[in-house]
Amino acid sequence: MISLNTDICRLLQIEFPIIQAGMAGGPTTPQLVAQVSEAGGLGTLGAAYLTPEKLRAEILSIQQQTDKPFAVNLFAGHPQDDFSRLEEVQQALRPAYTELGIDHPAASFDSPDFGEEQFRICLELAVPVISTAFGCLSPEQTKAAKAQGVLVITMATTVAEAIEAQAAGVDAIVAQGSEAGGHRGSFSYERHPMGAQVGLMALVPQIVDAVSVPVIAAGGIVDGRGLVASLALGAQAVQVGTRFVGAQESGAHAAYKQAIFNSDEESTVITKSFSGRPARGIKNRFIEQFESTGTNALPFPSHNTVTKEIRGAAAKKGNPEFMSLWAGQSTRPLIREEQAADIVQSMMTQAQALV
Repeated sequence: MISLNTDICRLLQIEFPIIQAGMAGGPTTPQLVAQVSEAGGLGTLGAAYLTPEKLRAEILSIQQQTDKPFAVNLFAGHPQDDFSRLEEVQQALRPAYTELGIDHPAASFDSPDFGEEQFRICLELAVPVISTAFGCLSPEQTKAAKAQGVLVITMATTVAEAIEAQAAGVDAIVAQGSEAGGHRGSFSYERHPMGAQVGLMALVPQIVDAVSVPVIAAGGIVDGRGLVASLALGAQAVQVGTRFVGAQESGAHAAYKQAIFNSDEESTVITKSFSGRPARGIKNRFIEQFESTGTNALPFPSHNTVTKEIRGAAAKKGNPEFMSLWAGQSTRPLIREEQAADIVQSMMTQAQALV
């Protein structure tokens, strides 16, 4: 018999097995995080691109709005910048510069690395849960988190990554299926240059069988049906991203939200064009233009830093054709803005009816 009151609910001290994904880059406002937690799920602040000052302010804002548990999502591993092919890449970006009126693109770039300071702030402000993408916390960080009673969750895209995460001491694992929007959470891109592409239905039960810690399903889940199906496969909760991008409390640009509402199951592609890491998003003119040049993206985070200028100009103009429109493959049910609490409640109502 499927139970909606799972072990992970007790572990995380949440009412419902619904986790809002930690989407870096703006969608996860303190209001969104707090409202999801207040509604009984686990809100997550996507903090990877935040300055330490901004991260501190947003955590304090969440804590002022709710006394319920919440998570902060960080990127694991901090690769060095590589701008050795900058001139070649900027040549491929010239059509975007021209269309957006960027007459003098920056001549030099630097990607700040706030990772260690972000982690220290999370401990200092007693964040209940830290989740990671692209790998695990360092052994020293994991030890420090455990000493303070902080729960640690890591995203995995293969069974091997899940086993590695469990060995690193995580408390739960997010099984990210290929349907998921945003960046692929793969630990290494040497074996999987475009990230591992295992579908959720195949991935979840195999990870469940391979590890002893709770598993959270992520990828194309937008309603109670996806929640119940994930639990039937052995997961103890679901992580939901795209549907919360469309929430009223989300910080996503209005044009980004509308692009999701206008999309369907065939609209998304996996691309490195925006960041240098493989990520699933709605195909637009920027992706088509960059990929048509045959130019390889710079490595992450360097490429992400270079295209930030384009994404910022597109946001100012409200032009979704040059925004990174991260989204999963289940977008047809998403047709309008909803309050975050209503999303949580509607998912649970549908799941309870099915159970």
